[in-house]
Amino acid sequence: MQRTRIRGLATVGYAVLAYAAFVASSVWAVTFLADVQLPRGIDHGARRPAAVAVGVDLALLLVFALQHSVMARRSFKSRLARWLPVHAERSTYVLATSLVLLVLFWQWQPISAPIWDLHGVVAGALWIVCALGWMLAVGSTFAVDHLDFFGLRRAYQHARGRRHRPAPFQERWLYGWVRHPLMLGLVVAFWSTPRMTAGHLLFAAAATGYIVVGVRFEEHDLERELGDLYRDYARRVPAFLPVRRPTESRQRGAAVARDALMVGAPSSPCTRTSVLVASPAGPDQEG
Repeated sequence: MQRTRIRGLATVGYAVLAYAAFVASSVWAVTFLADVQLPRGIDHGARRPAAVAVGVDLALLLVFALQHSVMARRSFKSRLARWLPVHAERSTYVLATSLVLLVLFWQWQPISAPIWDLHGVVAGALWIVCALGWMLAVGSTFAVDHLDFFGLRRAYQHARGRRHRPAPFQERWLYGWVRHPLMLGLVVAFWSTPRMTAGHLLFAAAATGYIVVGVRFEEHDLERELGDLYRDYARRVPAFLPVRRPTESRQRGAAVARDALMVGAPSSPCTRTSVLVASPAGPDQEG
């Protein structure tokens, strides 16, 4: 009994460590793209030849893309489950992603050639839009279950000896307007800057491209796992741009979800980077 309790506390401690790494990498991401030296901005650091800087930066972005995608694959999770308990899987993903991001910000090579440099009211408006983008990204994690999204709830439930139960699929709040509010918020934050340099442009373009490609793969997986439930949701709710008020969408989505539950349809795969949405979110992340 004592050993089980110690293991439970260790699991919670591990989850808290992973979450702390996420908070640190998120705060640095905000200051990094704002080019604030806390501890380092995207356009600060030793200057290298442009070709060298581009090569290093692309390599860093590739490492992040590979880590973020490979660790989300079911085949990788199956191999990981041979030696890592399932209740620590999500925290491991969060920790690995955060560490890769911290290395990326630390080793990023600035390319300071200006693309645009705006001032006055326009600059202030862009900073406001950027802040709204970050708020949308963070808010989308609370539209599901923020603690479950980052592995804390599952670790706590394991420590308490409780079974983790993913909630059924449902549309909720931001996810009734767009299917990927987290990704929308990130893209807005990446591009909304009054001073765009070549290095910032490289980061924003590469990250946006990765998001677009990743969302396509993710939606393919969601259609395969949830079938008509997700296809109906995708027909009614736009991916990124909230072009219509989803009042009817919510009513129809709720009806479809109820019908699916009656015939034993599977739950939403939880904590995807652009969750569907389940509340609380389910146990798995597909990237």
